[in-house]
Amino acid sequence: MTSHRHPTGSDEGPAAGLSGPHAPDPRAAVRLSLMVGALGVVFGDIGTSPIYTLQTVFNPGDPHPVPVSTENVYGVVSLVFWSVMIIVTVTYVLLAMRADNDGEGGIMALITLLRRWSGQRGARAAGILAALGIFGASLFFGDSMITPAISVLSAVEGLKVVEPSLGDAVVPITAVIIVVLFLVQRRGTAAVGRVFGPIMIAWFLAIGACGVVGIADHPEILNALSPTYAAGFLYGHFGTAFFALAAVVLAVTGAEALYADMGHFGRRPITRAWLFLVFPACVLSYLGQGALILADPGNISSPFFLLVPGWGRWPMVLLATAATVIASQAVITGAYSVTSQAAQLGYLPRLRIAHTSESAVGQVYVPWINWLLMVSVLTLVFAFRSSAALAFAFGMAVTGTITITTLLFFYVARAKWGTPRWLIGTGAALLLTVDLLFVAANLTKLVHGAWLPLLIGLTVFTVMTTWQRGRELVTAERARREGPLEEFIEELRAKEATTLRVPGTAVFLNRGKETAPLAMRANLEHNHVRHDHVVILAITTEPIPRVPADRRITVDGLGYADDGIVHVTAHVGYMETPDVPGVLAALDPASTEGPLQLDEASYFLSTIELRRGKAPTMAPWRKRLFIATSYITADAAEYFGLPRDRTVIMGSHIEV
Repeated sequence: MTSHRHPTGSDEGPAAGLSGPHAPDPRAAVRLSLMVGALGVVFGDIGTSPIYTLQTVFNPGDPHPVPVSTENVYGVVSLVFWSVMIIVTVTYVLLAMRADNDGEGGIMALITLLRRWSGQRGARAAGILAALGIFGASLFFGDSMITPAISVLSAVEGLKVVEPSLGDAVVPITAVIIVVLFLVQRRGTAAVGRVFGPIMIAWFLAIGACGVVGIADHPEILNALSPTYAAGFLYGHFGTAFFALAAVVLAVTGAEALYADMGHFGRRPITRAWLFLVFPACVLSYLGQGALILADPGNISSPFFLLVPGWGRWPMVLLATAATVIASQAVITGAYSVTSQAAQLGYLPRLRIAHTSESAVGQVYVPWINWLLMVSVLTLVFAFRSSAALAFAFGMAVTGTITITTLLFFYVARAKWGTPRWLIGTGAALLLTVDLLFVAANLTKLVHGAWLPLLIGLTVFTVMTTWQRGRELVTAERARREGPLEEFIEELRAKEATTLRVPGTAVFLNRGKETAPLAMRANLEHNHVRHDHVVILAITTEPIPRVPADRRITVDGLGYADDGIVHVTAHVGYMETPDVPGVLAALDPASTEGPLQLDEASYFLSTIELRRGKAPTMAPWRKRLFIATSYITADAAEYFGLPRDRTVIMGSHIEV
């Protein structure tokens, strides 16, 4: 969601003037660069999970504690390994990442695919699944609030291991780091992104090496890699194992980032980075921590940091803090991306979005979301005060998102590839059984914090669906008032004798080509004037991330080639920000019935004031929510890149 678009084939051609077996391979350099970039952005969350996963499983303060015993340690470590293998490697890497929307991944991409196919097969089922997808995206906002809090807290808590007297400073230090993190968001991650990858490489090498040291002291822990230990723990001690799953799921937090960031790095670089570095390093760390707990059950207080030799604990605390900041950065920018896509698809109002990189189109900054997240994260830090307390809340957001992604993937697999029903049914039954087991286990923590992400998810879901419904109502009423565009053009020609034509170009922004712009109709009816050149411009958001240049603009003369009025449709992807002056500058004068005077053009916007009416269109509380949400809508002139001094805004009101 943040850093780089993976290059086209033109970037991978052979270097000019070089040949022979020792010539550098540009494609290899590109692949390596993408892998390093992916390591710095994609794996921050899941890569820092070893800090707190096993510590949380054996936390004596858990309402359902797992007793420390040799059998339980083997069972838990085996459960962690096979959970990561099934959910991350199988569900995401091998399956979900093959279902992309023009290269983009994530729940929002799956939703656009479902919307595209809803008219072709199972419209009702597709609609229900799309709603589930919106709820999954809503849960991601909860994840975006909890991840920075639990990640940074867990790293700074390492201070208590190296210097117990600093225990009281953990929360204030965490708060300072979080405030600084959010304050620098407006600068974008382009500058610091280049160092993220090397830091995470150092992180994975360090935790892997510490894991090897622990394994060397107790090599018998390697037996936990056998699935028989996980299965035996589940079936032989189901009561204990079931409750342990609520903490074991922390090992897969951040799995959705592999899928969501696929469009920026490509499937292969992410897959290779996971299989060759991230997965082995995390597994070694879990095995090493398991060996440490077997040696001394007292190590459950902080097995990750106690696994590090005494001389290396201070550097590890600093490295862990850097890694968790990177993990937080990834999920924060992910929230910006989801917000931007949701607004483009009509589930949220148009917010002010700033692009923070000229070369990386996916890097966006949404101020309103940034400050909302900062306040939310700080509130969680001061309310929960420890990573262990937050862990109860964390798992619910993760399991909900994973389960919904799995469900949507199998629907997409059937619709896109025509996969046989028996294979879909078998795969879905196996993977959803695992996912739902985790969901059920986390529901047992409902009163201990798991309610928080559900509350956040339900709140965001309600806002998004209410906005979508209210927007439909306003659009229908607005279309009624605007009237058909064809009739308006004929009416304009009939009034040609009584209408004053003034020199210059007028651009009227409109929602489509079926209706007449309210601002243009008002200008004609009240002022009885029109410009020599009139462009009616509609911005259409396509259900793809980005629209190719050759499909971006469509021009229609509206039946007459001599009246100076044309309709232009600009097609943009849901990950792009419209640029109206840029669109107009790309027009061919031959298609616009003469050259446009863009340097002096006037831009006309129609704005709507919403009022609560008596019609039973929505529940009264939803009407109030819809109107309240409309107040955070970004300024239209700024959003579309219009020159402020040449923009005219004409208003009206609509009751909902």
